[in-house]
Amino acid sequence: MPIPDFQTIMLPLLTFVADSQEHSKREAVDALSDKFQLSEVERKELLPSGRQAIFDNRLAWARTYLIKAGLLESTKRGFFKITELGKEVLQRGPESINIRYLDQFPGFTAFRTSSKERSTASCEQAETESEITPEEMLEVVFQGMRQRLATDILQNIKSCSPAFFERLVIDLLVTMGYGGTHKDAGEAVGKSGDGGIDGIIKEDRLGLDCIYIQAKRWENTVGRPDIQKFAGALQGQRAKKGIFITTSNFSSEAHDYVSRIDNRIVLIDGAILANLMIDHSIGVSPFATYELKRVDSDYFTEE
Repeated sequence: MPIPDFQTIMLPLLTFVADSQEHSKREAVDALSDKFQLSEVERKELLPSGRQAIFDNRLAWARTYLIKAGLLESTKRGFFKITELGKEVLQRGPESINIRYLDQFPGFTAFRTSSKERSTASCEQAETESEITPEEMLEVVFQGMRQRLATDILQNIKSCSPAFFERLVIDLLVTMGYGGTHKDAGEAVGKSGDGGIDGIIKEDRLGLDCIYIQAKRWENTVGRPDIQKFAGALQGQRAKKGIFITTSNFSSEAHDYVSRIDNRIVLIDGAILANLMIDHSIGVSPFATYELKRVDSDYFTEE
């Protein structure tokens, strides 16, 4: 089944700790993963940042909201149990527990007010109806802005000259650790023109191996014949490694071809190129930084 949203998790989580015993977050994650019949893939599916499993994150937010409402209490780091108020809620037999339900508890209302989660009616409605956690909301917004930035980068690349595109490729590869110095890479890229090869750069600063490059500022899809030509050029140079960079994309036949040959050819399409530029700060600059923090439980632990 699909991974449940954090509000759907609230009642099963409260029911799980109804035995009044201490339980760890890990215990709750394992037990509720089984209850919701999550597959191994669903249990391991990560947030866009890749730093936490989606289900773990949603359960953590469900636990936080239940604690703020006074239905659960933290007993020690990573452990929690049900409160008397939580037991009373279960005795009422609610069909579900969500943010609207929790609004009846003064502690939860105070939490939302103090954290400015009710600053506007529209924000309140968006949060109440949302099926994703606040952390997921941030990641969705971040990924959306990153995608728009990648689109803008590609548009700018396509409006530049072929010579500028070659310099861009040099900047990116050198920043990623290839090509030695900018001077070395500048002398190598754009000088070959031998059988479909646009340039040759060092794989590392010591020059232990070389990588052959094809860099094309194209609009049309790059097909298998173009990759075959590049692979043939590599064989003619007795080379084993190559990078084919384009501002467009590659056909499925091109991807299939490179997966079957002995030469190691990496295909970098426009989307990958733009994201590599973002990751390595090529052609982009930061305009705002937001630092998220959480409580350091170790600091508040008395020996």
